Amino acid sequence: MAEQEEERNPNAIAETHKLEIPTRRVKNIMKLDKDINKVNSEALFLVASSTELFIQFLAEKSAQVALEKKKRTVRVEHLRVAAKRHRPTGDFLLDSLPMPPQPAEQNPPKDRTKLRLDKKPVPFATRSIEAFFQKFT
Repeated sequence: MAEQEEERNPNAIAETHKLEIPTRRVKNIMKLDKDINKVNSEALFLVASSTELFIQFLAEKSAQVALEKKKRTVRVEHLRVAAKRHRPTGDFLLDSLPMPPQPAEQNPPKDRTKLRLDKKPVPFATRSIEAFFQKFT
């Protein structure tokens, strides 16, 4: 019976599942690829749904790592460990995650320019993911 309804209304799944992630941003990210001119609404829904599921999966695994370390707050280190444990995720995500903070030195450098030189430059024609989630005025 439910299969017949889906055949008559292929958007029935999309109507019953409300996305939490803003589809407009997902579409803008997809359109950054120069090969993509238009984005079909069904494809946009599937990519946004997949993104939500991936974020949920990563959050759950990071929370497990935090609990194993007897912490109540999920930190970047927990996210890195969760990504390393899941091979496909670690293959593409570890390069994008910030490095864990190093232990504080006894005499921290007074010159701030030295701190900026430690950052790894991003490859040409790429942007960090934080740029997509900043509000523009």
